[in-house]
Amino acid sequence: MADLITAENIGNLLMLCFLQAVLGFDNLLYISIESQRAPVAQQKAVRFWGIIIAVALRVILLFLMVELLGSLTEPFYIFNWEGVLTGGVNFATCVFVFGGIFIMYTAVKEISHMLSVEHLDHDVEGKSGKSAAKVVALIVFMNLIFSFDSVLSAIAITDVFPVLAAAILLSGLAMLVLADGVTEFLQKNRMYEVLGLFILLIVGVVLLGEAGVAASHAMHDETLALKIFDYPVIPMSKSTFYFSVVVLFAVEFIQSGYAKKLAAERNSTQTGNH
Repeated sequence: MADLITAENIGNLLMLCFLQAVLGFDNLLYISIESQRAPVAQQKAVRFWGIIIAVALRVILLFLMVELLGSLTEPFYIFNWEGVLTGGVNFATCVFVFGGIFIMYTAVKEISHMLSVEHLDHDVEGKSGKSAAKVVALIVFMNLIFSFDSVLSAIAITDVFPVLAAAILLSGLAMLVLADGVTEFLQKNRMYEVLGLFILLIVGVVLLGEAGVAASHAMHDETLALKIFDYPVIPMSKSTFYFSVVVLFAVEFIQSGYAKKLAAERNSTQTGNH
């Protein structure tokens, strides 16, 4: 135990906690939005158990990846269709592709549902159309998808399993503390739920980009990077992702303020006419 308490391990733990916080924002957003699909009375329990089970499985995933890192990173297929599709595919590639497509599908489906006429005739309780067990399963599943890049990044920083596990547990605790607050904010400010869905749409694009370089980064071989019609599939940087998020929030904030101003002017005009 004393061997674990070193300046290097403490520094790595702090860096990993910061990394988990940065990479876990989109995960927390998904949990907050998806939990609202469960029956209202069970939403808090859904968030709690979804996060608890997901964190436990993330620790198991971490252990498996530490033990089987070689077999997970080795490409199992290499495309060689010159001018059409080239590059290597490993386990991480498949996870990112499937996760990206699923997240984009979820975001588009929920956005289209919110724009439908039928949706306008239901209140918040009416939108809770999924069972609690189904929502928990989705949260756990997508948590594993989201955690794949953070687990890979964590392993790149250190291979000390107790340090890695501690960082994951601390990030899980932070999600438990923040999940209810984020959900309540979205419920009181419904326009930000739409904004959150558009952010999830961008997250799906980010994961698809990560799929393009998963094999090449794992094997440190640029020839394994995926190219479609000779165009490389390049991942969006985290700085670009968060800049996009800030811009979306700024546009929503300005638009909301402008709408309130127009509404106030209309009310004053109508009052003056009377």
